[in-house]
Amino acid sequence: MFRPMVKSACAIVCLLAASFALAQSEFSADIVTTGREGGGKKAKIFFGKDKVRIETAGERGMGGTVIMDLTAHTSTMVMDQQRMYMQVPIQMQNQRDPYHFFRTGDVENACADWLALPANKGGTCHKVGTETVNGRSAVKYEGTNAEGKSGTAWLDPKLHFPLKWVSDNGNDWELQNIKEGSQPSSLFEVPAGYKKFDMGGMMQRQQN
Repeated sequence: MFRPMVKSACAIVCLLAASFALAQSEFSADIVTTGREGGGKKAKIFFGKDKVRIETAGERGMGGTVIMDLTAHTSTMVMDQQRMYMQVPIQMQNQRDPYHFFRTGDVENACADWLALPANKGGTCHKVGTETVNGRSAVKYEGTNAEGKSGTAWLDPKLHFPLKWVSDNGNDWELQNIKEGSQPSSLFEVPAGYKKFDMGGMMQRQQN
Protein backbone atom coordinates (compact mmCIF):
# COMPACT_ATOMS: atom_id res chain seq x y z
CA MET A 1 0.00 0.00 0.00
CA PHE A 2 3.04 2.26 0.38
CA ARG A 3 4.33 1.94 -3.20
CA PRO A 4 2.20 4.66 -4.89
CA MET A 5 3.12 7.17 -2.20
CA VAL A 6 6.81 6.25 -2.49
CA LYS A 7 6.82 6.87 -6.24
CA SER A 8 4.96 10.16 -5.91
CA ALA A 9 7.21 11.44 -3.16
CA CYS A 10 10.46 10.74 -5.00
CA ALA A 11 9.33 12.20 -8.31
CA ILE A 12 8.19 15.40 -6.61
CA VAL A 13 11.46 15.75 -4.69
CA CYS A 14 13.62 15.38 -7.79
CA LEU A 15 11.61 17.76 -9.95
CA LEU A 16 11.25 20.43 -7.30
CA ALA A 17 14.86 20.29 -6.20
CA ALA A 18 16.12 20.44 -9.78
CA SER A 19 14.88 24.00 -10.25
CA PHE A 20 14.69 25.28 -6.67
CA ALA A 21 15.14 29.05 -6.57
CA LEU A 22 16.21 31.35 -3.74
CA ALA A 23 13.40 33.84 -4.30
CA GLN A 24 10.29 32.24 -2.84
CA SER A 25 6.77 32.89 -1.63
CA GLU A 26 5.22 30.68 1.01
CA PHE A 27 1.67 29.46 0.42
CA SER A 28 -0.85 26.68 0.82
CA ALA A 29 -3.33 25.39 -1.77
CA ASP A 30 -5.47 22.49 -2.93
CA ILE A 31 -4.15 20.38 -5.80
CA VAL A 32 -7.13 19.24 -7.89
CA THR A 33 -6.67 16.72 -10.70
CA THR A 34 -8.64 17.67 -13.81
CA GLY A 35 -7.55 15.18 -16.46
CA ARG A 36 -8.83 11.79 -17.58
CA GLU A 37 -6.56 10.02 -15.06
CA GLY A 38 -8.58 10.36 -11.88
CA GLY A 39 -10.15 13.76 -12.35
CA GLY A 40 -11.54 15.41 -9.23
CA LYS A 41 -9.06 13.95 -6.77
CA LYS A 42 -7.62 16.42 -4.28
CA ALA A 43 -4.43 16.82 -2.33
CA LYS A 44 -3.19 19.65 -0.12
CA ILE A 45 0.17 21.39 -0.56
CA PHE A 46 2.01 23.61 1.92
CA PHE A 47 5.08 25.41 0.58
CA GLY A 48 7.53 26.79 3.14
CA LYS A 49 10.85 28.53 2.62
CA ASP A 50 12.73 25.37 1.65
CA LYS A 51 10.27 22.61 2.52
CA VAL A 52 7.08 21.18 1.05
CA ARG A 53 4.27 19.17 2.62
CA ILE A 54 1.75 17.29 0.48
CA GLU A 55 -1.26 15.55 2.02
CA THR A 56 -3.13 12.98 -0.07
CA ALA A 57 -6.46 11.31 0.59
CA GLY A 58 -6.69 7.64 -0.37
CA GLU A 59 -9.46 5.07 -0.40
CA ARG A 60 -10.62 3.72 2.99
CA GLY A 61 -8.47 6.32 4.74
CA MET A 62 -5.24 5.04 3.17
CA GLY A 63 -3.89 8.46 2.26
CA GLY A 64 -0.72 9.92 3.67
CA THR A 65 1.64 12.84 3.96
CA VAL A 66 4.94 13.53 2.20
CA ILE A 67 7.39 16.08 3.63
CA MET A 68 10.22 17.26 1.38
CA ASP A 69 13.35 19.20 2.21
CA LEU A 70 14.40 20.92 -1.03
CA THR A 71 17.78 21.97 0.33
CA ALA A 72 18.81 18.55 1.63
CA HIS A 73 17.03 16.75 -1.26
CA THR A 74 15.30 14.39 1.16
CA SER A 75 11.76 13.07 1.39
CA THR A 76 9.85 11.60 4.32
CA MET A 77 6.53 9.76 4.19
CA VAL A 78 4.34 10.12 7.28
CA MET A 79 1.76 7.38 7.90
CA ASP A 80 -0.65 8.67 10.52
CA GLN A 81 -2.72 5.49 10.79
CA GLN A 82 0.37 3.49 11.71
CA ARG A 83 2.01 6.37 13.61
CA MET A 84 5.14 5.71 11.56
CA TYR A 85 7.35 7.51 9.06
CA MET A 86 9.63 6.37 6.26
CA GLN A 87 12.53 8.13 4.58
CA VAL A 88 12.45 7.61 0.82
CA PRO A 89 15.59 7.28 -1.35
CA ILE A 90 15.64 9.80 -4.19
CA GLN A 91 16.77 7.03 -6.56
CA MET A 92 13.25 5.56 -6.40
CA GLN A 93 11.81 8.39 -8.49
CA ASN A 94 9.11 7.72 -11.08
CA GLN A 95 9.02 10.27 -13.90
CA ARG A 96 5.41 9.34 -14.74
CA ASP A 97 4.15 10.84 -11.52
CA PRO A 98 1.16 13.16 -12.05
CA TYR A 99 2.65 16.01 -10.04
CA HIS A 100 5.32 17.31 -12.41
CA PHE A 101 6.04 20.34 -10.28
CA PHE A 102 8.88 22.67 -11.06
CA ARG A 103 9.80 26.04 -9.70
CA THR A 104 11.60 28.83 -11.52
CA GLY A 105 13.44 31.93 -10.41
CA ASP A 106 12.26 33.97 -13.43
CA VAL A 107 8.67 33.31 -14.52
CA GLU A 108 9.12 35.47 -17.63
CA ASN A 109 12.08 33.35 -18.77
CA ALA A 110 11.37 29.89 -17.39
CA CYS A 111 12.41 27.74 -20.35
CA ALA A 112 15.99 27.40 -19.11
CA ASP A 113 14.73 25.89 -15.84
CA TRP A 114 12.33 23.60 -17.70
CA LEU A 115 15.01 22.29 -20.07
CA ALA A 116 17.43 21.78 -17.17
CA LEU A 117 15.21 19.07 -15.66
CA PRO A 118 16.67 15.59 -16.31
CA ALA A 119 13.42 14.33 -17.86
CA ASN A 120 13.41 17.22 -20.36
CA LYS A 121 16.95 17.01 -21.75
CA GLY A 122 16.66 17.44 -25.52
CA GLY A 123 13.06 18.65 -25.25
CA THR A 124 11.55 21.97 -26.29
CA CYS A 125 10.02 24.97 -24.53
CA HIS A 126 8.49 28.28 -25.55
CA LYS A 127 6.52 31.03 -23.84
CA VAL A 128 3.00 31.54 -25.19
CA GLY A 129 1.85 34.62 -23.28
CA THR A 130 -0.16 35.77 -20.27
CA GLU A 131 -3.51 34.25 -19.26
CA THR A 132 -5.74 34.22 -16.17
CA VAL A 133 -6.11 30.98 -14.19
CA ASN A 134 -8.58 30.86 -11.29
CA GLY A 135 -8.49 34.63 -11.00
CA ARG A 136 -4.68 34.89 -10.95
CA SER A 137 -2.39 36.17 -13.68
CA ALA A 138 -0.14 33.47 -15.13
CA VAL A 139 2.51 33.08 -17.81
CA LYS A 140 1.74 30.19 -20.14
CA TYR A 141 4.44 27.86 -21.45
CA GLU A 142 4.34 24.90 -23.83
CA GLY A 143 7.06 22.29 -24.07
CA THR A 144 8.05 18.70 -24.70
CA ASN A 145 10.15 16.31 -22.64
CA ALA A 146 13.01 14.06 -23.76
CA GLU A 147 10.47 11.52 -25.11
CA GLY A 148 8.64 14.13 -27.19
CA LYS A 149 5.54 14.17 -24.96
CA SER A 150 4.01 17.60 -24.64
CA GLY A 151 2.93 19.59 -21.61
CA THR A 152 1.54 23.04 -20.89
CA ALA A 153 2.15 24.98 -17.68
CA TRP A 154 0.75 28.27 -16.36
CA LEU A 155 3.26 29.85 -13.94
CA ASP A 156 2.26 32.28 -11.21
CA PRO A 157 4.64 35.32 -11.10
CA LYS A 158 4.17 35.73 -7.33
CA LEU A 159 4.49 32.08 -6.33
CA HIS A 160 7.09 31.14 -8.98
CA PHE A 161 5.11 27.92 -9.24
CA PRO A 162 2.64 26.37 -11.72
CA LEU A 163 -1.03 27.23 -11.22
CA LYS A 164 -2.07 24.64 -13.77
CA TRP A 165 -0.57 21.74 -15.70
CA VAL A 166 -1.88 19.87 -18.77
CA SER A 167 0.01 16.94 -20.30
CA ASP A 168 -0.28 14.23 -22.95
CA ASN A 169 -0.71 11.47 -20.38
CA GLY A 170 -3.92 12.91 -18.92
CA ASN A 171 -2.43 13.63 -15.48
CA ASP A 172 -3.65 17.23 -15.44
CA TRP A 173 -4.02 19.34 -12.32
CA GLU A 174 -4.46 22.87 -11.04
CA LEU A 175 -4.08 24.79 -7.79
CA GLN A 176 -7.22 26.05 -6.07
CA ASN A 177 -7.91 27.91 -2.81
CA ILE A 178 -4.44 29.46 -2.77
CA LYS A 179 -3.54 31.22 0.48
CA GLU A 180 -0.30 33.19 0.57
CA GLY A 181 1.60 33.57 3.83
CA SER A 182 4.24 31.98 6.04
CA GLN A 183 3.70 28.32 6.98
CA PRO A 184 4.19 26.90 10.52
CA SER A 185 7.46 24.97 10.89
CA SER A 186 5.55 22.15 12.60
CA LEU A 187 3.97 21.24 9.26
CA PHE A 188 7.35 20.03 8.02
CA GLU A 189 8.27 17.90 11.04
CA VAL A 190 7.48 14.28 11.88
CA PRO A 191 5.06 14.21 14.85
CA ALA A 192 6.57 13.23 18.19
CA GLY A 193 6.24 9.56 19.06
CA TYR A 194 6.16 8.27 15.47
CA LYS A 195 8.43 5.29 14.78
CA LYS A 196 10.69 4.91 11.77
CA PHE A 197 9.47 2.33 9.26
CA ASP A 198 12.12 -0.15 8.07
CA MET A 199 11.38 -0.56 4.37
CA GLY A 200 14.46 -2.70 3.76
CA GLY A 201 13.42 -5.11 6.46
CA MET A 202 9.91 -5.38 5.05
CA MET A 203 11.18 -6.16 1.54
CA GLN A 204 13.56 -8.78 2.92
CA ARG A 205 10.72 -10.49 4.78
CA GLN A 206 8.59 -10.51 1.61
CA GLN A 207 11.39 -12.29 -0.29
CA ASN A 208 11.75 -15.02 2.34
